[in-house]
Amino acid sequence: MFRNVLQANREVTTLDRRSFLFTAAAVSSSAALAACGPEEDQAQQQTLDAGTPDQPGQAASAIRGVREWRLVTTWPKNFPGLGTGAQRLADNITVASEGRLSVKLFAAGELVPAFESFDAVREGKVHLSHSAPNYWISKHRSAPFFASVPGGLVAQEQNAWIYHGGGQELWDELYAEFGLKAFLAGNTGTQMGGWFQKEINSIDDFKGLKMRIPGLGAEVINRLGGTAVNLPGGEIMPALQSGVIDATEWVGPWNDLAFGFYKITRNYYGPGFHEPGSAIELVVNRTAWEDLEADLQAVVADAAAATTVRMLAEFTAANIQSQRVLTEEHGVVLRPFPADVFKEMMRHSDDVVRETAQEGDLARRIFESWERFRTEARARNPYAEQGYLQLRG
Repeated sequence: MFRNVLQANREVTTLDRRSFLFTAAAVSSSAALAACGPEEDQAQQQTLDAGTPDQPGQAASAIRGVREWRLVTTWPKNFPGLGTGAQRLADNITVASEGRLSVKLFAAGELVPAFESFDAVREGKVHLSHSAPNYWISKHRSAPFFASVPGGLVAQEQNAWIYHGGGQELWDELYAEFGLKAFLAGNTGTQMGGWFQKEINSIDDFKGLKMRIPGLGAEVINRLGGTAVNLPGGEIMPALQSGVIDATEWVGPWNDLAFGFYKITRNYYGPGFHEPGSAIELVVNRTAWEDLEADLQAVVADAAAATTVRMLAEFTAANIQSQRVLTEEHGVVLRPFPADVFKEMMRHSDDVVRETAQEGDLARRIFESWERFRTEARARNPYAEQGYLQLRG
């Protein structure tokens, strides 16, 4: 069954154009001609002008109104769930728009380094990126709220806050400062606590420990006495092998199995405190976004939403099977953090998350909106999934 799951991820699913909402408004010929000109491979590093029209007679513009957009990611090429989800998203936009908006994907390092994707979109070098908002904490302290923060929301709650709790409006306000527009475009679910060279028996075991972990979770590790290191996915395995880091979190059983962390250590802890529902984003250059016709905007927005649903389901199914493979076939020792250790993690998490509200008016409003939603969700949870799962056992 596990092999079936992996095989399914090699197949790129395209969505029928009819599954998207198209507006009935006619598009003027001048707007239809506005598109980014095609570039040859040797010119891929050049800055794009999102509003440059195609010149009549060019082969790539034989169909009037064709736009060619480039999507960069922070994931390795065709990496399960994340990389394949990004490719599916690009293909779905292309197919659903009937080729009027053609999206070509470039994995981390193919066009820009993984952690330069945010700036590449902001500066107009590319049109889109697929990444995790918690990577951009250096841009704004509140960016991780739109991915996942320590002690925060699970995937279902995160989606609810973004779509129906005021989160999207605050996200729009934040990213507008950088000339960007963002959409939910995936979720990995509750992440694991990580892989450790040595067992974690007490809070003292974090003293001096070097751990790969991004976002606000990194600050919690620092306060526990460790040293947090932020690395893109493709650099984690060699860092763990060489001893540059002593521990790492990545995602969960499916992706962690693919990276082969079990070859280095078999101490695997979960769940993690740091990312209870890790949302993935599609980031769009705002100028390019505003230049799109309304029906193409609907295609992009709906493709991102579809990716959110599909990716979470995919991760849930694959993690179930991958956990079995790790424990039964590779001898991985799966355990939770000791209760007193997790309690201390949550105490520091609460402090770190609350302190973001001191970073300015927008940061305060983001925290207050998120905290209000979390409080209301806590009141509901014993009578919803949390209560049911506890009774189910």
